[in-house]
Amino acid sequence: MRASRCGLLAALAAAALAMACASPPGPGSGAPTGQASFDAYVHETRAWIAGRRAFQTASPADELDWNAPREWRPAGAATRGVLLVHGLGDSPWSFTDIGAMLAAQGYLVRTALLPGHATRPEDLVGVDLEDWRRVVREQATLLARDAPQVYLGGFSTGTNLALEYALEHDHVQGLLLFSPALKAGVAGGWLLPWLAGVKTWLRQPDDVQAQQSALRYLNVPTNAFAQYYRSSVAVREKIARQVFDKPAALVLAEHDSVVDVQHALQTFATRFTHPASRMIWYGALAPQATPARVLVRPDQLAAQRISQFSHMGVLFAPDNPLYGAAGSQRICWNGQGHIERARCLAGDPVWYSEWGYREPGKVHARLTYNPWFDWQGGVIRTVMAAAD
Repeated sequence: MRASRCGLLAALAAAALAMACASPPGPGSGAPTGQASFDAYVHETRAWIAGRRAFQTASPADELDWNAPREWRPAGAATRGVLLVHGLGDSPWSFTDIGAMLAAQGYLVRTALLPGHATRPEDLVGVDLEDWRRVVREQATLLARDAPQVYLGGFSTGTNLALEYALEHDHVQGLLLFSPALKAGVAGGWLLPWLAGVKTWLRQPDDVQAQQSALRYLNVPTNAFAQYYRSSVAVREKIARQVFDKPAALVLAEHDSVVDVQHALQTFATRFTHPASRMIWYGALAPQATPARVLVRPDQLAAQRISQFSHMGVLFAPDNPLYGAAGSQRICWNGQGHIERARCLAGDPVWYSEWGYREPGKVHARLTYNPWFDWQGGVIRTVMAAAD
């Protein structure tokens, strides 16, 4: 959900100088919407991705599977359904482990693809927040036809869209919010909607760093950040006027560099009022400062070479083939120096952290999995069962 923290601040500070070299906004992504069934939505979206995507590996078929919306079905009848919404720059693969876990717990699980994603970053230039809201509305409506009880979940920017919809639709039974991006951890976001009109990219695309991986974008246009900001303002205004009084599970890492974690913690304490709701907090929050409904687990695990948890790592199981402990998609662009990054890319042993963390004598890659994943799944099961 972000470019580098320093890059964003520098771009905001230089906004007045950007107008001379501005590029006009591009067209919307053209992602297919309005389907009559989830199967039709998946079919049309996969065809659209295949026709537009800048494939990053020698296996387009795998990339299509990773980036397209999908469904997990329970063993029995689908009486409860969950719609999961990914974050800015990400893809439905964000929920590959969460989806399988929830299906095993008896839920019909579906993921949606936000317009502008899964193809190439420039497709986000002309996207509007309403494009994202439309997909959530459409897919939540389709899910309600196939499962009598509907839950919503999201990651990062996706949490804003899921929470906003739930506050507007009383039939939503509960929420799962991973790394909720209710408020950004970087100041100056209010400038982004204006800046998007005069500067297409906060970080100009270049030949040094890849713009996307097989699973996600590594750089997004300014407009994408502006639409995230609009989503955060909208949902903060709504949650300030009303509480969410149904079960909710919120998952947050104390050292998340993307979101304002203290704001999320305070919002949970005051606006998520159901007694069964829980926040999972990965960090070292002092017990005397911990509300009774916040469950704390440490995020510094030396035996696993983990210095701290990350924004994205809360989503994935340790055995995930791409992002797990032995996964093939190591993220070395992690805010460290060129030497450390080169060593990481060369396959040297690394430690794992959030973006930007440095420690003398250690090379850090992004933490992309959650050692507490199974425990987390048990908490989620208990919270969601309270809605039955």
